[in-house]
Amino acid sequence: MPWKETYVMDQKIQMISHWLSGDYSITELSRIYGVSRKTLYKWIVRYQKNRENGLKDLTSKPAILARATPTDTVKDILILKNRYSKWGARKVLSRLKELQPDKVWPVISTVHAILKRHDLVHTRRKRHHTSPYSQPFLKVTQPNEVWCADYKGQFRLGCGDLCYPLTLTDSYSRYLLGCWGLAHPAYQPTRSYFEKAFREYGLPDAIRTDNGVPFASVGNGGLSQLSVWFIKLGIVPERIEKGHPEQNGRHERMHRTLKAEAINPPRHNMEEQQQEFDRFIDYFVNDRPHAALGQKVPASFYRKSEREYPDKLPGIEYPGSYKIRRIHRGGGLKWQNKEIYLSGLLAGEYVGLTEIDNGLWKIYFSFYPVCLLDIRTFTLKPI
Repeated sequence: MPWKETYVMDQKIQMISHWLSGDYSITELSRIYGVSRKTLYKWIVRYQKNRENGLKDLTSKPAILARATPTDTVKDILILKNRYSKWGARKVLSRLKELQPDKVWPVISTVHAILKRHDLVHTRRKRHHTSPYSQPFLKVTQPNEVWCADYKGQFRLGCGDLCYPLTLTDSYSRYLLGCWGLAHPAYQPTRSYFEKAFREYGLPDAIRTDNGVPFASVGNGGLSQLSVWFIKLGIVPERIEKGHPEQNGRHERMHRTLKAEAINPPRHNMEEQQQEFDRFIDYFVNDRPHAALGQKVPASFYRKSEREYPDKLPGIEYPGSYKIRRIHRGGGLKWQNKEIYLSGLLAGEYVGLTEIDNGLWKIYFSFYPVCLLDIRTFTLKPI
């Protein structure tokens, strides 16, 4: 039987005292302290060999680990890691095998454990990614069904300032609706130029972009301030898959021409660069033939949208079968007396919920599906 856990050392000392007194036999001490005779003999022998520390528990860790990595191997691993601080275990091990091919090296997991034990492994910060776009792209059969937008890669002007070209095209006709040089790809200036294009050309059915700022975010549904505004205008904010620029291939092809004709070399300042962008727009839509258009120019195919830009945003309506919830100031909605965070961008707006399976509801903002609500766990899931 084991020693009583509350005061093990006290019991051991008391047991030795009783044994030293000569008043108790081993059998009696075994019954009094509830431990075996073998255990009592063990502690008596330890006490006799080392009266000062003999009653203390010894570590169960072996003095020598049979499978421990040899010291010289650990040293080689640490030396190489300190020389190439950004290398991980895989690269370190690969190089060591090249340098000393005849030596037996540990596996990658062991090398990683050695580096971690010596605080040479830095945990990567978890990155949040935009949720994938779940809806099929609209088919392009005529002008203004789909516009394509993007920020062409930034470049430095002659004066040293950065220029971020915001570009906008009609996917069907390849018509270049705008190309504007901005100092930053921020929401407010981006919206102002979109508004300028809407006033001049009307509204498209959808705008196709990548997943970057300011077109999307890592929040539910990939919503951003810009895409929320698009939805209020009745425009579908389409997003291509991450790492698949070919899904916006027509727009990317225009960027190649833009770089060759208007950016290489860069102009001295933003004003001169914008003048070059304006010249390029006129050339691209009115003079340059396109093979995909039968060697005709985009201007011969494009016409303005019949959907005019409204002076006031229209209201949002939902089918009568939907459950309607107002998003609170903090970005949450109430469901069965529970607060569920959806999006701060929708604060003050109304969303509609429709049940698609037992306990599973799809949340819409206007026509746009944002995410799923599982009322069994009160959690939100991507669609």
